Order: sequence, then structure tokens, then C-alpha cells
Amino acid sequence: MENIIKVKELTKIYQVPQKQSFWKSVFFSKNIPLVAVDKINFEIGEGESVALLGPNGAGKTTTLKMLTGLLYPSSGEINVLGYTPTDRKREYLKQIALVMGNKNGLSWDLSARQSFGLFKTIYQISEKDFDMRLKELSELLDAEKQLDTPIRKLSLGQRLKMELIGAILHRPKLLFLDEPTIGLDVVSKRKIRHFLRYLHDKEKTTIILTSHEMADIEMVSDRVVVINQGKIVFDDSLQKLLHKYQDKKYLTVTFYKMVAAMKLRKLGEVISSKELSHTLEISKENQGKVMAYLTDNFEVDDIDVKSIPLDEIIEDLFNKTT
Repeated sequence: MENIIKVKELTKIYQVPQKQSFWKSVFFSKNIPLVAVDKINFEIGEGESVALLGPNGAGKTTTLKMLTGLLYPSSGEINVLGYTPTDRKREYLKQIALVMGNKNGLSWDLSARQSFGLFKTIYQISEKDFDMRLKELSELLDAEKQLDTPIRKLSLGQRLKMELIGAILHRPKLLFLDEPTIGLDVVSKRKIRHFLRYLHDKEKTTIILTSHEMADIEMVSDRVVVINQGKIVFDDSLQKLLHKYQDKKYLTVTFYKMVAAMKLRKLGEVISSKELSHTLEISKENQGKVMAYLTDNFEVDDIDVKSIPLDEIIEDLFNKTT
């Protein structure tokens, strides 16, 4: 598998005004350096689906913007598809697409179809290919009925579907996504996640994704790059990340009668409690013993065992590297 993204010692430092009195800020203003991205290194192969994860301010969106050429790095090297992104060469821009969930890429007063017609001209797509591609994508996203509606009249979910269609009409090799499901309802989120997975699996599009929605990551991405305080703290497959925490389980037990949480603490850490149920964090090796003890000593209605949720795994990684 050929590496189409190569990043070496990539750094981005912002100069942030130092807080001073009014007159000092006017005549003797000072800036302090803020390191957003700190000498990171990684490579991404053609056809991969990679998630950049991190808390707010970790540097993931800054990294994404440098990869697309929207921001100049302070130092380091970036090579994407054989190009330096900040050169903004036409040949490079034709091979990538960027969708930001909180930004508008389509003209507010035009319909989606009218905007797509402009893209057809810009990317020199033939009439036949354009019609076939638009029909295919709008059907996959269930967006045919909104194609002739002005963008300003669409809901957030409908608008984002149009943004996605417009971004990939020209079949880019590389798709960058920044919070693609932010603010959407459950149905729209699910539809977009399935659509992105389709692009990756069927069209072999390389996808670079940032999101705070763990369901986005689990559905769309196969590899996870975790960034915290500007540094990479984990870079491997999603399965290996989950495997690191497989020795722990969440056991939720529901009783017929109320049971005090203190009676269960010797079995494991009590994570949450409700009127008739408690959730315990237990080790995988003790799972059988704990379940047997519960059923032998209490009137148990139901027991549900789950792996540690991905969002809590990510949170634990953040805490360990802070």
C-alpha cells in the first residue's frame, strides 16, 4: 500500500497576544508562543480510513488544515499525493475534498443542483458522468427531493448531505472531514456514517476524519491517531486500541428488589447506580465469578455485560498523557 500522506516533524506555533493593561497593549504589545502541533510524524496509506482524535485544543483540526493547505506550518514537512499542500496547485486540489460540519461550502442562495453545475465546470466533469454521479449520490443519501431547494431553506442535516455530494462529485482520492455529524439528529448521523463507509469500502476513497462522536469513529475509521497537547499519544488500528482495554468489562445487574451499592463494592468499582440496577467495572477474568456470586446471593432480574465504551477509552488516554 502506497503512502499518500507523509508528515515529518510537523509543527504549528501561534503567536498569542499576552494579557496586559490597555496602554501597555497599545504601545508595548507582546506575544507569547502557543504550540498547537508539536513535531508530529505519521504516514497514511492509500485507501485508509483514519480518525484524528483529541480533546478541544489538542491540535487535530490544525493538523487537518495544514494537510489541506489552509494553514502554513511553522516548521516540518508535509507531502500529500506528491504535493506540498500550501502550494495549492490545481492538480493537487482536484484530488482532494474538505467538508467541515460547521462551515458552509455551498452558495446560500443557490439550489444544490445549481452549485453542483458550477462544480461540473470547475472540475471538467462530462454531462453524462455528472448526471450519473449526482443521481447515484443523491439516492444513497436520500436527498433527491432537496436538490432544487435553495441551501438556506434546508435543515442542517439536509445541507450537510449536499455538502458531501458537492465535495465528492469529482471522485477525489482523498476526503478530509472535520466534525461531519456535528449538530445532526440520530437518523441523519446514521445515514452519513453509512455513506462514508460506502465511499471507503466501494470507491476506495482515503478518508481523514476528526470527530467528537465516537460512533463516527467506530463506523467509519479503521485506524486511530490520538493527539493530545500537540503530540501523538497513540497511532494504531482501532481494534488494537480496543484490545488494550479488553481485560475490563462493564456489568450492569438489575435486581427485583433494591440492593445497596455498598454491598457490591467488593465485586468491583460501582460506576453508576439506579433504583433497581447497578453498573460495575470488573476484570474480564472475574466475570464468571461475579455473575455466579450475584445470582447465588441476590434476586437478579437481568445481567448485561459490555466492553468499555470507546469514549471512555479515549478519555483515559487523554488523562494518562496530560
